[in-house]
Amino acid sequence: MTQVGAKVVVTGGAGFIGSHLVDRLMAEGHDDVVVLDNLSRGRRENLARYEDEPRLRFIEGDVRDLDALTAALSGASVVYHLAGRSLLMGGQEDVAETFSSNVVGTFNVLRAAVQGSARRVVFASARDVYGEPISLPVDEDHPLMAINTYGASKVSGEVYCRAFRRKYGLQAVVLRLGNVYGPRDFDHAIPVWLERAQAGQELYVQGGEEIIDFLWVDQAVEALVRAARVEEALPPINIASGTGTKIIDLARRIVRLADGRSQIKVLPRDDRAVTRFVANVDRMRQMLRLEPPLDPLAHLPGLLTASCLGSAQLTGTTSGQGMFREW
Repeated sequence: MTQVGAKVVVTGGAGFIGSHLVDRLMAEGHDDVVVLDNLSRGRRENLARYEDEPRLRFIEGDVRDLDALTAALSGASVVYHLAGRSLLMGGQEDVAETFSSNVVGTFNVLRAAVQGSARRVVFASARDVYGEPISLPVDEDHPLMAINTYGASKVSGEVYCRAFRRKYGLQAVVLRLGNVYGPRDFDHAIPVWLERAQAGQELYVQGGEEIIDFLWVDQAVEALVRAARVEEALPPINIASGTGTKIIDLARRIVRLADGRSQIKVLPRDDRAVTRFVANVDRMRQMLRLEPPLDPLAHLPGLLTASCLGSAQLTGTTSGQGMFREW
């Protein structure tokens, strides 16, 4: 178990999931939490409450900068590696940027963790590593058949985690996250659609028949924390709800929650996106003792309320039509 007096580092800790993880670590009483974030998608305001908190140190830096990373990770017990570039649907894939951020960046994190004698690295991988599944639900032994550069970069990160575990004995844990949603997210379908529905604007859905496994951010954080505490070696673990939601049904649910004024317009699907994913979460249950929710989208009404109030904690800029990273 991670001791509250031990140094903990969160790469990407000013981002959506990362800042929620930092909240959890601070609430648990950790007295040496270091956040490394280049602020490309992370936001200082996500950590504003800790501005005068001596237990947290913020470093504006990039995981591709090995010197900065080595200094940040020196003496750390646990490293949560969440930094990296995601695939934003509706925009051009930057292949070189994805490779350097996600592959070189993860390699650097592992090197710096070994040099700094970290006990464990928890790597936030993604369901994109599976590509288009052969069958549902998808368990962790499914072949890794990524169909886009984001998924390929996560596969590479997982391979390096395995290699560093074998060569250096580093306890590198791989968590394959489903589609996480919650406060502070932006440029993804749920926050964009919530704000557009509240304004009575059209919701644009690519494809419509895609099946997605959504996960509330607090459950993702719980999984990250539990993965750091387990003493024995862990295999890759799916972190998801185990429940599939048709993306068109999600859009309809949001419209109903917002009093039904918005119209839904279905556009051609983006062929870079995986069309269906539902995780087998048996390993999550057994190894992390974490139960999935009965309704993974039960928190939508609370997010809509935050949107109605204009909460900056819900989203950032929501311009555009809502065609974003794999829902």
